[in-house]
Amino acid sequence: MIAALADPTRRRVVQLLRDGPMRAGELARAAGVSAPAMSRHLRILLRSGVLEDERRADDARLRVFRLRHNGLDGLRDWVDAQLASYQRHVERTVRE
Repeated sequence: MIAALADPTRRRVVQLLRDGPMRAGELARAAGVSAPAMSRHLRILLRSGVLEDERRADDARLRVFRLRHNGLDGLRDWVDAQLASYQRHVERTVRE
């Protein structure tokens, strides 16, 4: 998941989707990238579990992307672990 969020365009997609679901074309325009480039970014974010998509029953061509509920939990856990490790390091350094 962290590798998926290393790219600035994919981080921008996450920021945009915090406000609500969007279609790929809307995301491409808002992020300033081509439709094929956005497609690649969305595929990576879907595979990493950050996003989920939904296709309308009446028109499967229309896909809406949204942040996956709990999709960033793994990242949150990793950040928490890194901060705890840093805090232990600082506390050891101060004692020495």
